[in-house]
Amino acid sequence: MAAPLRRCARPAAALLLAPLLTLAACSDGDGSASEPRRVRATDGSATARPHPSRSTQAPTGPTDGGSNASTAQGGTADKPEVLTAPTRLLDWQQVPGSVDDTVTRSGAWSLTVDKAGTRARLEGPSSGTGVAAGPRERISDALIDGEYAVVVLQDRQETRPSSAEVVDLRHGGKTFTIDGGSDVPTTNGGTWALGRGELLHATIHQGSYCIASVDLATRRSSLGWCAPPRHGFNSAEITPAGESLLTFDDSRPACRTVVRLSLTEVTPFEGVPDCKAWDGVVTADGAVWSVIPREREVEAAHTYARSGDAYFDLGPSASGTLTWCGDAAYFSRDPQRDSEPARLMRWNVEDGLEVVYESAGGHAFLTPPRCGGDTITVTALAQSGDEQVSAHLG
Repeated sequence: MAAPLRRCARPAAALLLAPLLTLAACSDGDGSASEPRRVRATDGSATARPHPSRSTQAPTGPTDGGSNASTAQGGTADKPEVLTAPTRLLDWQQVPGSVDDTVTRSGAWSLTVDKAGTRARLEGPSSGTGVAAGPRERISDALIDGEYAVVVLQDRQETRPSSAEVVDLRHGGKTFTIDGGSDVPTTNGGTWALGRGELLHATIHQGSYCIASVDLATRRSSLGWCAPPRHGFNSAEITPAGESLLTFDDSRPACRTVVRLSLTEVTPFEGVPDCKAWDGVVTADGAVWSVIPREREVEAAHTYARSGDAYFDLGPSASGTLTWCGDAAYFSRDPQRDSEPARLMRWNVEDGLEVVYESAGGHAFLTPPRCGGDTITVTALAQSGDEQVSAHLG
């Protein structure tokens, strides 16, 4: 039987703050930390199974007094409008290969990382390539958006800067490296984000923990915002509307603030309770974020959205799963009752809140959804069988 999955959110600034921060970090046994722990299916299954339905379903409509997209007006920050999600499943297709491998689809491209985190394989319409981790390395991140693919190699001993192998998908698979010798060097570990032809990564500048940006077309790096002393950040996100980070200090528990990033400045999201944030993405006229209602249960988050001055309650979520893909925010929701499936939720202001994926049945949870620009990929771990599926968002 495969070992239980471990999902613990790790502070990206552990290099500076490890002796003080207790942001729900846990060890995988190899000196690295992972996300908040969840229990994997106990039947040992690792083979994808057919989902009972792949075609788009008609909406079921609100059933508990909440609003749907057609009637929602929004509330205030103190009293956001509660939304109910109809079910409109995307056209999910099975991803070939083992569910133990982590695959991110991006149109006709696939970026696959093996279970051990030692090898990445990029396959597409024009070429294929592989990236192998060295003896003291592991693959910590694998990102793809239809224009670029990025594979990040991290030192297992956490003493050397990480390096990123970048593949230009538009120009014959040309590759280049970003590492500790770059104009703005990488550092060990830290957050990475890809989007809009840009790559964000952590760096150290004059003793401060900072965010750096790489223009992938010109390969020019620039130094961005630097955290104050005894502070850090993680969870960088890039959407068409902007960039965001989760910042935190060295208190116990850490005071967490989700912020919009603009060059060397950060601005806290409006309407978010002090110190409670976990995830956040910027939208054209607002933001989507999650908070942790109970600090002893950091896996159980609650997600909210703002559009202009209107606030919406999107309901329970699994922490660390909020992402932007295509034209909407997506997040996972664990079963709220024994008989319920795990669900992938979708929200934007035009369509409201929807259920776009449901696990096949039995005890289940979803790993964080992986965006590949115009394609989203989900891995479901369930008693009735694990599966890895993707859907085109065109």
